[in-house]
Amino acid sequence: MKRLSFSTTALAAVLVMGLSACQQTGQKEEAPDNVNEFKQPTEAPVERAAPPMATDLGTVYFDFDSSRIRTDARDVLKKNAEALRSSGNAVTIEGHCDERGDEEYNLALGERRANSVKAYLVDLGVGSGQLRTISYGESKPAVVGSGESAWQWNRRAEFRTR
Repeated sequence: MKRLSFSTTALAAVLVMGLSACQQTGQKEEAPDNVNEFKQPTEAPVERAAPPMATDLGTVYFDFDSSRIRTDARDVLKKNAEALRSSGNAVTIEGHCDERGDEEYNLALGERRANSVKAYLVDLGVGSGQLRTISYGESKPAVVGSGESAWQWNRRAEFRTR
């Protein structure tokens, strides 16, 4: 019985010290008001930090259910090819999809997207040994949400240094 009361007393003392320390700082932590708001993106999403992005290489976006290189992506890929040829850096091209379609289909579509970007870069003179491809399907969305405002950013190919 004495052990129980000693443990209880010790626990109470620790709690009181912790509470008084919190009160002394006078700081109150509150969640921001907009924490549950979804805002439609107006610009491309900020690139993730790890593993490192090839920051000098632009992201390529795709149309729904397509791995065809769009006209607007050709300029991005020409700049990427110039940077890769001059630097000699090795990169991984990541193929991504939006949430529509089942997992197996989206992994295959992401692979086709990454491979079409690789083929385009090789045609522009980048060494195929510099390029590796991987598909993440829908598992790593750039923007979370349903609807075209989110999906358009998730149908992409990104470049990571290796």
